[in-house]
Amino acid sequence: MCRSPASHGPGISGPSAFSASLASPLLIICGPTGSGKTEIAIEVAKAVDGEIVGCDALQVYRRFDIATAKPSDAQRAEVPHHLVDEVEPGELFTLARYVRRAETVIAEIVDRKRQPIIVGGTGMYLRGLLRGIVDAPSRDEALRERLYGLRERYGAERLYRLLRCWDPESAGRLHAADGQRTIRALELLLSEGPSWSRRLEQQGTWAAGAERFPNAKFALQFDSQRLARRLEERVDGFFAAGLLQEVEAILADGIPESASGFKAIGYREILQCRQAGQDPRSALPTIQRNTRRYAKRQRTWFRSEPGVIWLDAERPAEVVAGEIVTHWTANPHPP
Repeated sequence: MCRSPASHGPGISGPSAFSASLASPLLIICGPTGSGKTEIAIEVAKAVDGEIVGCDALQVYRRFDIATAKPSDAQRAEVPHHLVDEVEPGELFTLARYVRRAETVIAEIVDRKRQPIIVGGTGMYLRGLLRGIVDAPSRDEALRERLYGLRERYGAERLYRLLRCWDPESAGRLHAADGQRTIRALELLLSEGPSWSRRLEQQGTWAAGAERFPNAKFALQFDSQRLARRLEERVDGFFAAGLLQEVEAILADGIPESASGFKAIGYREILQCRQAGQDPRSALPTIQRNTRRYAKRQRTWFRSEPGVIWLDAERPAEVVAGEIVTHWTANPHPP
């Protein structure tokens, strides 16, 4: 039988504001994984005197390089990149932290009289940046430590069952194995104030009902079957580049399997094989399948974004970049 924790009434924080005065709209290049965003963005940045601001939830973590497909050192030398290798593997990097950091970086780029170019495939981060997010309450570190202790003792799925018992609506938004977000939902539930699901009902996720500043969004598209083959070859390339050795080196340096970087496709499947006593190389087809599915979800997300200009990315990168620059130059201030 479920026994609900006590609730002590609402405690809602107000929305944040992005105070940077943009000299021109944000230029955004988005799309599914493997569609060539980095190569195209670099060509665009060189043409418009721009700097790239990453919009990827996993590229922010240091050490997790291969399966997150970070821009290479040579690519970063061509054009400044921000919000790549931003934090240590064990740090927590939330949507809120991304938005705050991106706002700061964009303001600094504008101060240098250069053009910020947002590049990536994490749709939630892009939407949070464009619309702002409602501030969440501060963390209760003592409560979190107790919840982490329970997770270590009983496992993430036991905590998830507890959340499902007390707050089924919040649990329905999560996967049973997502221990980090389950702990956050339980923390909100057990602390003073409404549950996570109640907060979303009362205030929503976004601070603004519309986008906070003008922008031009360009999304890259591939034929689905050709993209699937491209992604399979890409994953083959990860293994050839030393993905298994990278995982072993990360673990050997004492970085725990619970580190956020291990949530990335490619890393988590290898961990699962290791934990099951299987050859990690057997994870390859599962990684390929999960990558294809992720790309499909990304396409669905970006098709729901307003004002996106879709471009055929099966052409050479310089051709696609030239089309973006032409549109940008002709329409520097989209509505």
